[in-house]
Parts: sequence; structure tokens; C-alpha cells
Amino acid sequence: MEAQIQTLKKQLLAAERVAVMTGAGISAESGVPTFRGADGLWKNYRAVDLATPEAFDRNPRLVWEFYNWRRALISKLTFNAAHAALVKLETKVPSFTLITQNVDGLHNRAGSRNLLEIHGNLWQVRCLQCQEIILDESPDMGELPTCEQCGSLLRPNVVWFGESLDQATLNRAMQACRDCEIMLVIGTSAIVQPAASLALEAKQGGAVVAEINIEQTPHSYFMDYTFQGKAGEIVPRLVEDWK
Repeated sequence: MEAQIQTLKKQLLAAERVAVMTGAGISAESGVPTFRGADGLWKNYRAVDLATPEAFDRNPRLVWEFYNWRRALISKLTFNAAHAALVKLETKVPSFTLITQNVDGLHNRAGSRNLLEIHGNLWQVRCLQCQEIILDESPDMGELPTCEQCGSLLRPNVVWFGESLDQATLNRAMQACRDCEIMLVIGTSAIVQPAASLALEAKQGGAVVAEINIEQTPHSYFMDYTFQGKAGEIVPRLVEDWK
């Protein structure tokens, strides 16, 4: 693995255009529960059953209780060495785009700037009536938070299961992957679409694609590099000793 890390490190140093996609794995190392693992259970509800528009229509109080729990938990956590290493990489690459499936805001806290949060942001809320989007980092939004502008119910500004991604954000992500020379895919299962197709876009565009994950994924077979292990240990090695 060491030889491959050193080779990829040299390629990154010489690259003009780099894209990175991160998934739940990078945040799990900071203590953020994953939707799809054994920790995706809350009060005997599966997270995938609560994070839907239908669940919110049926019982907004329950869904907000779940999201307030997530807010309180994540507010106590911080970014890890992998998040910090990507900030360092961004400062060294002329054209850098970080695409994340995560909604926890840890990339923001670490200092990432050219960031596309394709599944939204847990710390933003959206009014169901006037569509106003508000940043609110309160650990607890209350039982049924309402919009200060019009008094209507607020919802988390995240993409729930069954909803479409923002098309403009997705287009920017796809273009960054098509244009990049190198793409890093970190801590993602390569299952959730359309995010899972972004690495293939990069590969088809001629990019060198590297996967960093604790286990093999359905995309491992076409990767130029596959590093099996923790992002917090591997990603910093790609940028260590950079001036």
C-alpha cells in the first residue's frame, strides 16, 4: 500500500483539477451514526423510515424529535484528520471540488470551501410555505419549529429518501467529475444513486480514480487505486510533508 500512496501523492501534487467525493464512512470516524449500519436505529425506528417526506407528512413531531436528536449528537462532535487533510489538499490544487453525501456539516467546520453538499445540510431548515432556507445551528429546534417570516412549519433542508437531488448542484458535481484529472472516493458505499455514478463519470472522462474505504465496494473493480482502511489514517498520508 505504501508504494501506491506515494505514487498517488505525487500525482496529486502535479494535478491541476481534483474532485473528491465523501460518504458516511469519513464521518463515522468522528462518531456520526450511519444510516445503513447497525447504529442506524433510533427508538426502534430505522432511520430510512423516518427520513422520508411521507414520514414527515404523517408525524412531523416524531421526525423533528429524530432530527433534534441528530443535531444534539453531532453538535458535540468535530471533524477528524481526514476532513482536515482534504482542507490542506484544497489549498494546493488550483481547481478543487469536494462533493459530499453527508449532511453533518463537518467539512464546513474543518474549513472546506468549494463544497457541494448534494444531500443537503442538517443545520439548514426550509419553510414549507415560503421556501425560505435558514441556517440554524441550535442543538434543539423544538417540537415543531416554524418560520419567522410566515409562521409555517419548517423542515430539515436535507434530501430525504424518495426526493430528487437539487439539479443545479448535481450538475456542478457531475461536471467537476468529468473535468478532473484525479478523483478520490472516500468512505462511500457506492450504492446510493445518483452519487454512486459520479466516480464512473470521472473514470470515463479519463481521470485517475482512487477509493479509500474500510471494505470493498461495487466500484472497487474499476478503481486505479483501492486503499482499504480508515480515511483518518490514509487521507492524511496523501498530503503529509506538503509545503
